[in-house]
Parts: sequence; C-alpha cells; structure tokens
Amino acid sequence: MSKVTIAIPADFILGAAASAWQTEGWSGKKPGQDSYLDLWYKQDRHVWHNGYGPAVATDFIHRYAEDVALMKQAGLTHYRTSINWSRFLLDYEQVIVDEEYASYIDNFLDEMLRQGIEPMICLEHYELPAYLLETYGGWQSKHVVELFVGYAEKVFARYAGKVKRWFSFNEPIVVQTRVYLDALRYPYEQNTDKWMQWNHHKILATARLVQLFEQQGYRRDGGSLGVILNPEVTYARSSAPHDQKAAHIYDLFYNRVFLDPLLLGVYPAELIELLRLHGVEWHYDEQELDIIRRYPVHEVGINLYYPHRVKAPSRQWNEHTPFHPAYYYEPFELPGRRMNTSRGWEINPRIVYDMAQRMNRDYPDMPWFIAENGMGIENEARFKNAEGEIQDDYRIDFIAEHLYWALKAREEGARCLGYMLWAFTDNVSPMNAFKNRYGLIEIDLQQQLRRQPKKSAAWFARLSAARTLALTLDDEDK
Repeated sequence: MSKVTIAIPADFILGAAASAWQTEGWSGKKPGQDSYLDLWYKQDRHVWHNGYGPAVATDFIHRYAEDVALMKQAGLTHYRTSINWSRFLLDYEQVIVDEEYASYIDNFLDEMLRQGIEPMICLEHYELPAYLLETYGGWQSKHVVELFVGYAEKVFARYAGKVKRWFSFNEPIVVQTRVYLDALRYPYEQNTDKWMQWNHHKILATARLVQLFEQQGYRRDGGSLGVILNPEVTYARSSAPHDQKAAHIYDLFYNRVFLDPLLLGVYPAELIELLRLHGVEWHYDEQELDIIRRYPVHEVGINLYYPHRVKAPSRQWNEHTPFHPAYYYEPFELPGRRMNTSRGWEINPRIVYDMAQRMNRDYPDMPWFIAENGMGIENEARFKNAEGEIQDDYRIDFIAEHLYWALKAREEGARCLGYMLWAFTDNVSPMNAFKNRYGLIEIDLQQQLRRQPKKSAAWFARLSAARTLALTLDDEDK
C-alpha cells in the first residue's frame, strides 16, 4: 500500500447530480401534471420502500435556497438536475407553460448562479408526462418526439441565458428496459418491439434537439447539447470465444445501441441485423437516420457504478417468449469480488479507467465526464457519532478511488471533463425510495427533512478547495 497524490485540473468538474422528480415533491403540482414516475407510484405504492415516493421527495421546491447554500459549503463546482417536463407545461399538445413552475426554475437557477455553481440541466430524467404514456404509448409514438422538441424550444428560449450545458435525457435506455424487456415496472409488458421503438425515438429526439439548438444559435453563444448515458463496463467471464461473444452482444444491445448513433451518428450494423434476425419490429425511415447522422451530441455524461460481467448462456431459451438479448448471455458473478452489500453491486473503481480507454478507442473526438458515481448504504444512522454526524468513511474511500482513475485517465490524455457524485443529498429513487442513502447531506425523514452534512461533505469541500486528491492505493493500482 502506498500514499498517492494527484492534481485536479482547474477546469475539472467536481459536482453532483439529482433529478427534479427525486427532489422537488408535488407541492403546487396541478391536476393532469403527473409524470410516468408519479403514475407508477400511484398505481403501485406498495412496491416502493416503506411506501415513500416522489410526493414529498426532499421538498427541494421550497428549500432550494438552503440546499444551494449547502452545495456551496460542500465545494460543488457544478450541479446537474432536470426540469420536470410533466410540470413545466399545462398543455402538452399546445405547449403552454406553467408560469408558477417556470418561475420556480428561474429563481432556483438565479440562486445557483449567485452562489457560483454552474447548472447543468436535463430535459427528461424519467419525467415523461403520464398523459403522453396513456394517450400515445409514450416514446412509442413519433408524435411524442415532436411534442418533446416543442417543449425543449420553450425551455431554451426561457433559460438559455442562464444555462449553457443542456442534456436531452438521463439514462434513456432505463425505463423501457425495465418495462418492456424485463417487465419489472409498471405497466409490466414484455415487448421487445416497443423497447427498440422507444430507443429509436429517444435517439431521434436527441438529434432533433441538437438540430434545434444549433439552428437557434445557442451553440454559437457557447452552449452545448449533450446526453447522459449509463453504458456498463462489460467484462466476459473468460477469454474463450463463447464468453467473449456474450460480452460483445451484451455491449451491443445495452451500450452501443445509444453510444454509436448519438456519438457517431449511425447504428451498429450488427445490431440492426440481430434485430432483423429475431423479428424485432421497429419503424424508422431514411430521413430520420439522416438527422441522426448529421446531429451528434456535443458532449456525453457517463453514469458509472459497477462493472457488468457476463458468460455464454448454459440454458435453453423458451421459444414461446419474446426475444430478449439475454438469449445470448447470462450474468456472471466474479468469485471473491469486492461488494457493496447494501446495494448488491460489485465495487471496482478501475471501471472508470477502462471506460476512459474505451472512449479513447471508439469515440476519440467526444468530450465526456463522469455524470454519476456514488455509494448507496442502507441504515446509515448506525454510523452516527455522538454529535449526530454520519461517519461515512466508506463513501469517502469510494469517491477517492473512482476519482483517482478519472484523474489518471485525464493525465494520460483522455477527454474526461470531470466527476459528478450521485448524489448531493439523500433522495428518493425508484422502488428503493430512501432505503439506500447516497448523499453528502443526510435527509432526516423523522425530523421534517432536516439537512445534516455527513463527514463526506466536509471532505469533499476540502478536496475542491485544495484541487489535490490524496489517497492510499494498492501498489498494483497506481
């Protein structure tokens, strides 16, 4: 073991992220402004941990000034969140803005800028309006793409003077994978055709937003339009060809399905052929492919938490079920792996470096940053000291190790722009609600959502001020 120090460049982001629906709560929400997450919670409250969902969340809509002050105290240089599409509009077809909600966004952004923290804004973080899901099947419909572009046009016109870095989606693959591939979330329908149609329309919507952004002159004004993806660093069980094929196809269906069209402008030909081979029906035309080709994103945020390991399948596939990419792979658990037992996830900080190598190899012209990385722990109250502060040294170590690999990759020439933590405060997440805590700041559900900085908040503030990371590493990891 050796002590290591590594410099943090002056322009390197040290931020954190959350979303509108996970923080704001429903206060002031009008009838008809439910999002997909709101609808799911109302239909299936019992599947959310202790029945806690987005209704109150962290009440950020009322307490943003307090929280922005805590961001400043914790040393954040940037904060990424979303505008809740379902709440920003009163009429999704006519694109009529809800001035009450829009004014809240104005005030929140003003407070961020006053405190010297740069806002980074997503236009959809699972906040598809429930009306559009129930009326058109959500992203199944190309009409929803048009409505999304109209919504974005209103947002850009209002806030482009305050926000320079915009993102179309956060993790655009997640909702349809959970709903239409795995049937784990409302409305529970295994349908691979819909899965791929949602993928395509979100890719098309992103390209349309880049087109709008550039044509309206926001790019010339120093703005950028990116996307936040969650490609998993995928390792094969072994070097054997059958295991390598399993990892290759997993990567194709879950990573390259978004990375290639959004960053390079084209779908992987092998993916198109496999979808055809398995009879997956999704609709697109040459004009849409041309827009995707001409308007790649300007930057990409990458959410990284754990590696994904796969092996060749050993079981026979049920021919009566719809095609699922798992036809080609099975999960593999590495014996002796380091684990976050609260979350059930492997801890392997080197995934950050391996992702950087992939970006250098496959997408060398694309600037990128770690948009989410963090450690969720259950029942953190057991780590409180006599003064009531959570002693989350495990989180400090986790952040330090992952940040080290980002900085090492940057030193070696990777176009890595920064590191953002999930999350700034504890917040509600799908189904798990507040079961696993991720924040630098504790949210006390028993004490009127009282905010209490954890030990990690003071550590992060010192890190941000010193612009130097010091940690202890195994000699083989340096």
